[in-house]
Amino acid sequence: MSDIHYAEPPAGGSQADVLEEPRVKEPPRYAVLLHNDDYTSMEFVVQILCEVFFKTMDDATSIMLKVHREGVAKCGAYTKEVAETKVRQVTLRARLAEFPLKCTMEPE
Repeated sequence: MSDIHYAEPPAGGSQADVLEEPRVKEPPRYAVLLHNDDYTSMEFVVQILCEVFFKTMDDATSIMLKVHREGVAKCGAYTKEVAETKVRQVTLRARLAEFPLKCTMEPE
């Protein structure tokens, strides 16, 4: 059976004149968050934002300052698999650099 559905025909038209494409549901999005701590350097956070999240230097600095001032900031919103990968990348890079930077994700 086909997934193509027919819409109501326009006045004077036939059922075969109008086709509707199947609707594709967008996957849920997850926000990736960075959390402030007393040890991770601001420079390292900016570096992470540029390298992992592909932020410009200006955007990375703004997000870093928000993390510093407010305790947490959103780095981006992604599908679940991409968000999980970003969290793992940040955590691995932070541990290799001996920083306790915390990165989490939550549904939007």
